[in-house]
Formats: sequence, structure tokens, C-alpha cells
Amino acid sequence: MPASLIERFDLSRSAIDSILGDTLAGTDDGELFLEHRESEGLVFDNGRLKSGSFNVDQGFGLRAVAGEVVGYAHSGEMSEAALKRAVETVVAVKAGHSGTYSEPPRGTNAKLYGEENPIPSPGFAEKVKLLQAIDAYLRENDGEVRQVSVSLASSWQTVEILRAGGILVRDVRPLVRINVSVVAGRGDRQETGSFGTGGRSGFGEFLVEENWRRVADEALRQAKVNLEAVPAPAGAFDIVLGSGWPGVMLHEAVGHGLEGDFNRKKTSAFAGLMGQQVAAKGVTVVDDGTIAGRRGSLTVDDEGSPTNRTTLIEDGKLVGYMQDRQNARLMGVPGTGNGRRQSYAHVPMPRMTNTMMLGGDKTPEEIIASVKDGIYAVSFGGGQVDITSGKFVFGCTEAYRIRDGKVGEPLKGAMLIGNGPEAMHRVSMIGNDLKLDTGIGMCGKAGQSVPVGVGQPHLRMDQITVGGTET
Repeated sequence: MPASLIERFDLSRSAIDSILGDTLAGTDDGELFLEHRESEGLVFDNGRLKSGSFNVDQGFGLRAVAGEVVGYAHSGEMSEAALKRAVETVVAVKAGHSGTYSEPPRGTNAKLYGEENPIPSPGFAEKVKLLQAIDAYLRENDGEVRQVSVSLASSWQTVEILRAGGILVRDVRPLVRINVSVVAGRGDRQETGSFGTGGRSGFGEFLVEENWRRVADEALRQAKVNLEAVPAPAGAFDIVLGSGWPGVMLHEAVGHGLEGDFNRKKTSAFAGLMGQQVAAKGVTVVDDGTIAGRRGSLTVDDEGSPTNRTTLIEDGKLVGYMQDRQNARLMGVPGTGNGRRQSYAHVPMPRMTNTMMLGGDKTPEEIIASVKDGIYAVSFGGGQVDITSGKFVFGCTEAYRIRDGKVGEPLKGAMLIGNGPEAMHRVSMIGNDLKLDTGIGMCGKAGQSVPVGVGQPHLRMDQITVGGTET
């Protein structure tokens, strides 16, 4: 167990409790968030170690909430003087406000991951040897490989959340990731494939040879598929989405629109639609931060609330939003344990954890066989979404043409274009093969990034616009 972060202050626990009590009296909510984070990253590119980094960051954030207004101050200096300067800033929100300090989050005995720091083991030299081995494996076994990039990243975060009244919640959060990117070429043509995996654990299972070879093989397979790809057609097509990572489209096009703050402010395409049919029957979407070891999972969120399995859409009807404590209180609903922040330097806000569509009763083979002329989207890269309108554009990194129920040639340059709520009504078949992504997701919102998970089964969506490059 890491040393208490409170001990890093030149203040006693009783002194901190006294300061918090005075600062947060008359507010609606607030806390002192302490954080210590260690992180390491290695990148092996083009046959050499391109970069290596190790960082340690720590600090505190002090928040006071009064109605819709938030006072927040943070510092990387863990001192009495810094804390008192922060107090001077956040107490300004109390002017003219008389609130009742909220009850603390309920406690939990759950623990979703171990507390072992993943950074020291294996050591630096062993990690470099592993990167060299992956690079050599890909180059030695395929003459079409022109470039290999391999990265390892790990972090170890300790947080302590203190509330007025002496309440303290503590959590330790490991996180690792391995990623392989391959450039393969034939003649003048070059294409890229990439694959990664990770989770909230040590590196152990990811560094077993058969496991890292699987990651490397998948990256190379994607690159070779793309070498065979032909320009994608444009127009309206029936679409089959693959299971697992394609859930990133659901995350972006629908998930963000179901976060509480956007709906309280009525800037979401789903605002005011509670209880209404917002997707086809059979579509059920949940956000689940309680799955042990998953990238988006947390024992408690960054306000100290235990995470939950929150149903957002049930059989096509909108039944819930993801909430932090402030938005839940303002909307008069229970919190859902979705208050997250990037670091001590950021305020918490409603954020996703692991967001997924649940499975149906069709096999992937049945879904593909049902399509006469369409597109099979297996993996996505970048995308853009407008939360207010729900409009989205997503680029496919692996896609195929479907003709007469059979998967045909791979496609290059396919872009799916549409509107999130409207696209949810176009779901006509739902697979029985729900799968989560492999542990690589990051989510951005209001300048903050946090690790997340996505997932879904195979889906059929009818008549989605495809932007292509076929001439």
C-alpha cells in the first residue's frame, strides 16, 4: 500500500479537516482531491529505441460547488500555503449562496484491480528487449514489412478524496498498454495496420510470447488487408458493424449525448427525450464501470462515488443519463458514479467508463448473409461528432464490400456519415456476440482525456450514408 498522500502536506489530518469544514460550509458540495501519478512510456520505431520517458506528478485540487457554479483551484505544491491560497479562490462561489452540504457517497467494499505498481516489472532493459523482439519477429517473418513501431505505456495513480466531516476515500489505479503498428508495402504502395491491448493490471499476461505475437500478427494482418483494398463506393448502403472496437462509434455518436451535463444544459440531441423511443426495439445500451480489470473501470469515480452499471437505453427507450454529483443534484436524480477528471488539475464532470450495446439473438453469419449489397465495417479510426445535432463522420480502418450475403473485397477510404439518434433507429439486427475492445480507448471532452472501454455485438444498420473514393 502506497504511503498516504495526506502525509505529503506539512499539515495534520485534523488541520486539513478543519480547513475543509470551514471552506465548504454553506456550499452544496465539494472536496479536496489529492493525486500522485507515476507514468512510463517507451517507443521503439524503425529498428531503434526512439523515446523513453518516466514522469512523476502530484498535487491537489480543491472544489466548492454552489448551485451551477464551481470554484476550483489546484496546485502541484503540497503545502499549507498552497492550500490556503486555493481556499481564498474557491470560497468566492459562496458569496450570496446558502446551501446544505451534500451527504457523502455511499461506501463500497469492492476492489476492481490490484495495487501493485506495473512500472518496475519488468525492468527497463527487459522492456527494451521485448520491443526489439517484436520488431525482429515482424521483419524476419515477412518481406513486405517496411516499418515497425512498438510502444509500451504504464501508469500508477493513487488518489485520496477528502470531504468536510472527515470522510476519506482512497484508491490505487494501475494501467498498462502495448501497441504495435506496421507499414507493409508492395512496389510503390504502402499501407498501415495497428493493434493494441491493455488493462488495469501489471504487464504480465501481455508480455507472454504467444500474446504479444498475437498483437503483432493482428497489426500485420490489417496492413496486408489494406494492401488489397480497393476504393470504397459512395452512397447509401446497409452496414454491418463488427463486434468490439466498432463500439467506438456508439461511444461517440450516442454515448456523449447521454452524459448528464449536456442534457441538463439541453445541448444534447437526446435532451428532453427521457422515456421516449430513441433507438430501434432491441437496442439496449449500458455504461458499466464495475467490470474488473477493464480500461474504463474504477472502484470509485473521482468524486469518491462507487461506479455502477447504468442502463441508458433499454429496448430502444431512453431510461437514464450518466451523472456526476453536481448534475445529478441539479436534475433531481441519483448520481451514477460517472464523475471523472483527467488529473488533480481538472474539475470532475460526467464521463463514460465502459459503454456498450448489449447482445441480441442473431449470429454474425446470419447478419452478414442478410445483406444483398452493403459494407462490413470491422474497425474504425478517427471520427467527428456534433453533440447538439448528433451528426457524425467515422473513418473505417478495415472494411469490406458485402455482395449477396458474402464478404467480398476489402475497401479503402470508407467513411460512415449520419446522425447518432437517427442511426440508432436504423438498427435492424443485433448479434449474440457482445465483445469489449482490447483495452486501448481514450476519450476526450472539454480538454480532458480519460481511459475508457467500448463494446458491442455485430449489428446491421439499414441505409447509412457512406462516403467513398471510388471513381
